[in-house]
Amino acid sequence: MTVGSAIIGSGNIGTDLMFKIKRLSSELHLSALVGIDPASDGLARAGRMGVATTAGGIEGLVAMDEFADVRVLFDATSAGAHARNAQIAAQHGKVMIDLTPAAIGPYVVPAVNLTAHRSADNVNMVTCGGQATIPIVAAISRVVPVTYAEIVASIASKSAGPGTRANIDEFTETTAKALEVVGGATHAKAIIVLNPASPPVTMRDTVICLVDDSEPFTKEAVAASIEQMVAEVSQYVPGYRLKQSVQFDPIVVPYLPRLDRSFTGWKISVYLEISGAGHYLPEYAGNLDIMTSAALRAAEGLVTARGWTKK
Repeated sequence: MTVGSAIIGSGNIGTDLMFKIKRLSSELHLSALVGIDPASDGLARAGRMGVATTAGGIEGLVAMDEFADVRVLFDATSAGAHARNAQIAAQHGKVMIDLTPAAIGPYVVPAVNLTAHRSADNVNMVTCGGQATIPIVAAISRVVPVTYAEIVASIASKSAGPGTRANIDEFTETTAKALEVVGGATHAKAIIVLNPASPPVTMRDTVICLVDDSEPFTKEAVAASIEQMVAEVSQYVPGYRLKQSVQFDPIVVPYLPRLDRSFTGWKISVYLEISGAGHYLPEYAGNLDIMTSAALRAAEGLVTARGWTKK
């Protein structure tokens, strides 16, 4: 038995998620795609695929007959719109998967902490940069404490739509916080780079972790933990991979502002590349693909944990 779901937001992310649910999911079926622009490509494609649509926003969804079948809502709108959407979802007892940086519910990165939030009714998928880099910081943290983590997410400018551009501040703040809360870093910083290169570049992420020299660890254990985590993430994001071997460098910093002190220890550098599956978005748009893939994995985990898919 599959569980009914609906997507709020008919832009790039919502439309790609529609393709993924239709093609890949054995736990969910898509009951409706919701937008606010009647002329959007996403709503047109949904109609051709036999998916019910509305351009009336979440209020339009509530008025649809299909709403009774929906148990899971995906919010692919914006941080500002999510508060209202989450309120309505809660009123009707729906589980919400939040793909915006609103972070009303707990941060969830499927490979790291999905099981800890199986009973949550609203989970936040952090950001594309968070989904890519938090697993790496968590992989290092489970071997040795990470004093400081800094990530740089570089994405093709063409893959950054209006929603992404309008939420740059929320992206950096949400990602940095989740690197600490989920990844385990004591301090963290996130940077996003929109690369205008033509042809568009595939998403790449750099993860730098500082480990204090008072903390014992072996390079082999850290590298093995990272490789294991990459394998786990690639189960639901096939285009997720290490670009090169993990690097370890001794480092001495007279004064590190984030720590407000000097630092002596190791710099662990991890370089990632994330390409998309090409279901709807171009393959270079790994930043969008990792969000939809993680959201689908999270939703399937939540409905399975609740026993909704049992016949």
